[in-house]
Amino acid sequence: MPAAIKITVPKLSANTKPYANALKLSIAAQVTGAKLVETPGDALTFVVSNDVSLTDANAALKYIFNATAFNALQSVVIEKEETSVSPLVIKRRIDQAFQNAEEILTKHADAFAKEASSVTLVDVIYYGTLFETLSSAKDLSKYPTLSAWFNNVSKNEKFTAGVEHVKEQTNKGAKPKNKAVFAEKKVAKEIPKPVFNKATQKVNNVAAKGLDQSVKVLPKDNERNVLITSALPYVNNVPHLGNIVGSTLSADVYARYCRARGYNTAFFCGTDEYGTATETKALEEGVSCKALCDKYNAIHNAVYEWFDLSFDLFGRTTTDKQTEIAQDIFLKNYKNGNIIKETMTQLFCEKCSRFLADRYVEGTCPHCKYDDARGDQCDACGKLLNATDLVNPRCKLDGNAPITKDSNHLFLDLAKLQPEIEAAFKQSAVDGKWSANGVNITQSWLKEGLRPRCITRDLKWGTPVPLEGYEDKVFYVWFDAPIGYPSITANYTNEWEKWWKNPENVKLYQFMGKDNVPFHSVIFPGCEIGTGEKWTVVNHISTCEYLNYEGGKFSKSRNVGVFGNNAEATGIPPSVWRYYLMSVRPETSDSMFTWNEFITKNNSELLNNLGNFVNRAIRFIFAKYDGVIPKADFSGKLETDLIKDVNELLKQYIDTMENVKLRSGLGIAMNISARGNQYLQEANLSNALFDESRPKCDAVVATAANLIYLLSAVLSPYMPAASESMCRQLNAPLRTIPDEFAMDIKESHVLGGAEYLFTRIDEKMEEVWKGKYGTGSS
Repeated sequence: MPAAIKITVPKLSANTKPYANALKLSIAAQVTGAKLVETPGDALTFVVSNDVSLTDANAALKYIFNATAFNALQSVVIEKEETSVSPLVIKRRIDQAFQNAEEILTKHADAFAKEASSVTLVDVIYYGTLFETLSSAKDLSKYPTLSAWFNNVSKNEKFTAGVEHVKEQTNKGAKPKNKAVFAEKKVAKEIPKPVFNKATQKVNNVAAKGLDQSVKVLPKDNERNVLITSALPYVNNVPHLGNIVGSTLSADVYARYCRARGYNTAFFCGTDEYGTATETKALEEGVSCKALCDKYNAIHNAVYEWFDLSFDLFGRTTTDKQTEIAQDIFLKNYKNGNIIKETMTQLFCEKCSRFLADRYVEGTCPHCKYDDARGDQCDACGKLLNATDLVNPRCKLDGNAPITKDSNHLFLDLAKLQPEIEAAFKQSAVDGKWSANGVNITQSWLKEGLRPRCITRDLKWGTPVPLEGYEDKVFYVWFDAPIGYPSITANYTNEWEKWWKNPENVKLYQFMGKDNVPFHSVIFPGCEIGTGEKWTVVNHISTCEYLNYEGGKFSKSRNVGVFGNNAEATGIPPSVWRYYLMSVRPETSDSMFTWNEFITKNNSELLNNLGNFVNRAIRFIFAKYDGVIPKADFSGKLETDLIKDVNELLKQYIDTMENVKLRSGLGIAMNISARGNQYLQEANLSNALFDESRPKCDAVVATAANLIYLLSAVLSPYMPAASESMCRQLNAPLRTIPDEFAMDIKESHVLGGAEYLFTRIDEKMEEVWKGKYGTGSS
């Protein structure tokens, strides 16, 4: 706690931001016991110690309350006040400010005081911002949580005293008690919270289009048309971090990159809802298959929305379009002689009186002897199995040993289709520059020789087989599921064939874990080729190895690991999660999530590298240039060296991203930020530079602002929210990723404001989170 808070107080009007800031400081002094010293002046400023001058009230409060005394959740809630409450109060959009505050208080109740006597930094910040509007509100019935909190905190005598003190001082302007004692050597300007203002923008026309959900994206002539899919997640679970980085997040990063490069891009995914896995899960939960799918589809949607995934549509496979397209593909393959009828010997449970489809059976793997292999695949060695291959099989429903019994089924004749599948693979793998794992897995299948593969199952929950004599069967999920890509597209637009039957004009990029490769590189292309029509086949497959957790594996049953809904509960923003996951993306080998590394990357890489560069440059421009970009000469050696180095890094970044090496791309983007920090150090950006070498200082701040603008672009695929923050601070539109670094922010452009991109995470949280989410050995 500082010995005194020195605050310059002008006459203030209620319902203004300076008034709210004065309230915060006054209440903070009462709560913490810090001494408050006022002097008159023309603007509200505060110095919290002889060495520390702060221009932002919330930053001053963090200092007063001691920055290490608040946790990650409180940091998130404070950021929400700065971005979605305070700006609305300033603009007098009071109802929306109240609504946002109501939602924040409801969702993050643990960050706020339950009793008037237990107030925290968060309560002071929100109270100061909302006091005048809440006090004068006639009806708060629509905001019960906000109203109850306000009434509760208002009972705190220290809050009351802080309010009365500000009212008394601002009515007359604070009078100095001893000018000699309280004269200030430092005068700090209040930096506004960032807002966009087109009237003060002077920026070249480099704005990116962004994602407009109201406009249907269709292929265009003479443009690069990119179709992106991520492997359809099974609907019957909550995705863990490995699932997310392996397909959906990686695909989103590439989709955002493509849009930022100006490519005509469509991105689709959805839940895979048919099959044995859904039936067994529904039985476990005692609900219908449809009810189960509705429940988990909503969970998946919520997780991906929180992670800022930018699907053009996140759909599902239990739709009429799925039935229509899957049956059409089947019938055309049947007509072309690619379907074989055979009798299969299957496992049959006499007690259940039913054939046991793959996931209804467990037993010992014949290859690696793993005891809990499923009837379709062994999770230990990865081998695909038939249920009858299992040693000592047992019915998953009742544990009984099944018998064998014959059943008629349909097979896709992959052996007949192999020459065409192999030709398509060889061309695509070279032209599309597949990941090494995708190539190796596909080559292994082809070298072994493709065999007819069963595409039907004795189930009720699935796409019906439209063939006489097979009406009691449904399509096997791995014939049916990849058809979800075009069917989800068909639910997005009736002109879906412009994407999926347009190989000359569309490039298809597919993202998945390595287990899913054969179904995308062999089986699905085989189904497309077998129709005799010109389908869009995969141009690039991007695979991931396994992301493990703290020395072991993710396990929902053992409560080990971070799952999609847990990430939000930590209070750490999505941009930090996205950054960390992409920085450890298992592109060529398995990687490991550890809390220690997660915290270190936030504090050392995001906060100290990127956050420091952006914050240092923008706050200096406000402090010395009133937020206005000066006229500058960029021909100095420091500037020309920087431009040369950044252009080399930018070329590396684009080459890497075009080859879908997303982890490396992120590293290069952060190297651009590091080069920016080096530039500021070499230039010695400081008060002395401003006072003694103004032309050089002008060049440094103008160059730095433009480098921040470039960083907002190259980092936008990875951290969209952080990128948007950089653009808000710059008062510039989201921009495209350019081929070369250029000074697109011009002389006389006015910046939007300043805000912190990232917040330090206390190292002690490692043990807290390990205790909550387990360790790999737990």
